[in-house]
Amino acid sequence: MFYACIEQQFDSLNGGVSVSKNSTFAEEFAHSIRSIFANVEAKLGEPSEIDQRDKYVGICGLFVLHFQIFRTIDKKFYKSLLDICKKVPAITLTANIIWFPDNFLIQKIPAAAKLLDRKSLQAIKIHRDTFLQQKAQSLTKDVQSYYVFVSSWMMKMESILSKEQRMDKFAEDLTNRCNVFIQGFLYAYSISTIIKTTMNLYMSMQKPMTKTSVKALCRLVELLKAIEHMFYRRSMVVADSVSHITQHLQHQALNSISVAKKRVISDKKYSEQRLDVLSALVLAENTLNGPSTKQRRLIVSLALSVGTQMKTFKDEELFPLQVVMKKLDLISELRERVQTQCDCCFLYWHRAVFPIYLDDVYENAVDAARLHYMFSALRDCVPAMMHARHLASYEILLDCYDKEIMEILNEHLLDKLCKEIEKDLRLSVHTHLKLDDRNPFKVGMKDLALFFSLNPIRFFNRFINIRAYVTHYLDKTFYNLTTVALHDWATYSEMRNLATQRYGLVMTEAHLPSQTLEQGLDVLEIMRNIHIFVSRYLYNLNNQIFIERTSNNKHLNTINIRHIANSIRTHGTGIMNTTVNFTYQFLKKKFYIFSQFMYDEHIKSRLIKDIRFFREIKDQNDHKYPFDRAEKFNRGIRKLGITPEGQSYLDQFRQLISQIGNAMGYVRMIRSGGLHCSSNAIRFVPDLEDIVNFEELVKEEGLAEETLKAARHLDSVLSDHTRNSAEGTEYFKMLVDVFAPEFRRPKNIHLRNFYIIVPPLTLNFVEHSISCKEKLNKKNKIGAAFTDDGFLNGIVFPLILCVAYILKLLDQYREFDSLHWFQSVREKYLKEIRAVAKQQNVQSTSQDEKLLQTMNLTQKRLDVYLQEFELLYFSLSSARIFFRADKTAAEENQEKKEKEEETKTSNGDLSDSTGSADPVVK
Repeated sequence: MFYACIEQQFDSLNGGVSVSKNSTFAEEFAHSIRSIFANVEAKLGEPSEIDQRDKYVGICGLFVLHFQIFRTIDKKFYKSLLDICKKVPAITLTANIIWFPDNFLIQKIPAAAKLLDRKSLQAIKIHRDTFLQQKAQSLTKDVQSYYVFVSSWMMKMESILSKEQRMDKFAEDLTNRCNVFIQGFLYAYSISTIIKTTMNLYMSMQKPMTKTSVKALCRLVELLKAIEHMFYRRSMVVADSVSHITQHLQHQALNSISVAKKRVISDKKYSEQRLDVLSALVLAENTLNGPSTKQRRLIVSLALSVGTQMKTFKDEELFPLQVVMKKLDLISELRERVQTQCDCCFLYWHRAVFPIYLDDVYENAVDAARLHYMFSALRDCVPAMMHARHLASYEILLDCYDKEIMEILNEHLLDKLCKEIEKDLRLSVHTHLKLDDRNPFKVGMKDLALFFSLNPIRFFNRFINIRAYVTHYLDKTFYNLTTVALHDWATYSEMRNLATQRYGLVMTEAHLPSQTLEQGLDVLEIMRNIHIFVSRYLYNLNNQIFIERTSNNKHLNTINIRHIANSIRTHGTGIMNTTVNFTYQFLKKKFYIFSQFMYDEHIKSRLIKDIRFFREIKDQNDHKYPFDRAEKFNRGIRKLGITPEGQSYLDQFRQLISQIGNAMGYVRMIRSGGLHCSSNAIRFVPDLEDIVNFEELVKEEGLAEETLKAARHLDSVLSDHTRNSAEGTEYFKMLVDVFAPEFRRPKNIHLRNFYIIVPPLTLNFVEHSISCKEKLNKKNKIGAAFTDDGFLNGIVFPLILCVAYILKLLDQYREFDSLHWFQSVREKYLKEIRAVAKQQNVQSTSQDEKLLQTMNLTQKRLDVYLQEFELLYFSLSSARIFFRADKTAAEENQEKKEKEEETKTSNGDLSDSTGSADPVVK
């Protein structure tokens, strides 16, 4: 195109105008080129450079055109043009097309090249290599400088655009905004020039870039897009400000022109040239009185080129006017100019830097948010590719580009991030293995969690969600590996929890069977061997967990609600009713032994004697069962016989009740596990009270038979889960209702003495529990326990759970409360503690250290006993809640009758109202 322009015939062939022989035109042409060059040369390479590089390309083209027409060369000017190569060794025309001024001038004007020696030409090429080396070395410093400049500029933008404009300082505010807008554009121009020139020079000269240079250039790309996004974020305020700024600049220009026009009018010597100047000034004024369009600004520029002749403007007036007009050009085209300078479509030809950039982002995770800027730059390549004509459809090119970028992203960031997160979770869970040195002071530390705080990145027709990608990878990996080795489910469950705590990833449960050797027994195995289970495991009421009791306490297996829920999920919810049935059979056998113990003549006679004794002395003893009476019962029962293991009949009775309590605790865990399983399965149903019938809806729509079967199956599943959720809370009530009538029959009147054995039973348990705890500090730990078949340290409560259950079956809470047993215990120990304390005060003056130590030990032992009894009291109060111990059997029966009557009444009212209802309403 350029050759077609300059090689055409400019002279008329039929005796017309001879352009090549017109010396006046040739001189004017050359003068114009030199004038334009003088203005351009002063700005090239300066921070205030705007479009001088593009004008320099045009000057070189005009110079070649001048030589083509007139065949004359200004040697001095030619050398001046080449000297620019020292400042600007290359200029990017578009994308990856780079232009070398020296090559252009030498090729287009071969005759002029002979005027230069080889050393001069060689020096230009050497200078180009030197320029590239120096630029590579200074890139890091340039990035740091521009990072500070751009950050400061962005803060100024936010500050100045957030303030409300004051009318008394309106002009000053407009000037400040104008300067800030122009400064942002100048930063964008400078950064864009550095990036394009450096990258294209490396490509054209076929020299490899260092990783440091690539990282620095990518940082500059991010700064470039940050400037563009800053203008975009505040585009509404910027657009509003631009309209006011243009009016303000036009006003300033009009004032300057008005002063010059008055000066011309004041001179009474009207010549044609002066009239032309005056007309040009009037034209400029009329054109400025209107919108600042490109055509109007061009007319003003042409008018001022005439109007500034004959010294109509003083030197101190002309320069401010030129500055105002230049600002007017920039502000009027601010959006287009910013968009042009921040366009990064050239990155299509430099895609090789993207993998290095992603590696840098991964290694420096603290700046993860900058990914948005880079992908914004990569999106700039799309509009240019949509004009491609070398393929059948530009969609093919776009698909290839999309696929290539995503493959690079997956390989150099997402997959590495997934593997690193998985590795970190594994090492954190297996810290006991000491597989690797993870000291952050030695191996460093990266906060990869910052990647998951990023908003999704838009690219083509997708959103790249790093959080979702990594979460999906971990879910898939954990699920697949769990299916391969089910015994590792607990490890992967812990890794899921750790991923949520450390990285905020919302993981999905695997919903796989979790029966493992390390986690204990399965529900079916427990159900079939419940008699062994209740003797080997201890129930924790607060945490709802069973802990295996071993002889040396070296290994403890546990069974929790999640384990129970997963087993129920595996075997089906029907296992819950089956488990209760097995428990019922077990309780029947244990209650038979319980009844035999209570029916024993020695036990029954002692209990009857204690009841008679309490009735006789309760008025004198403030209705409190004496503590010494319980101790006497404990001592007396040992005379009936002791097993080879040193256990009395009361010790065996305590173990029997503890096993019953464990069975009740297991029923509670089955209930909780069933509710947990059912709630997880039915959590997506919005309203359990109003579940639509999908089978009927499918029939109404007339869908296929397969759809009807699926809807019927869905209705069945929803019905089962709804029923299970509702029935899960009735298990305790079922076990009370099934045994209570039998316990309260006249033939089992001997069981009515149970409440009076509770005081010695609790005393027996406290002594046993304290003995177990004391064995923990001994070398031989056989028989030691920190959680025995009761509730040591306020943790495990099967014995008290059973006591509360039996008292409920016998309807003896009133009788037991009448003993005021725990109040009596408290008074007894407080009295002894005060006596010891008083004795300590008396003996404090003596020097008998052994006596003082004995007293201190006595006080500690009394404190321990008091604490254990208080824990018993609190535990019993908690356990009574499960069996509604606040009401007697008579009160419950009365409440039941009242509810039945209310139901009958409401049904009768409903039938009456239905029978008399209006047909329309019905």
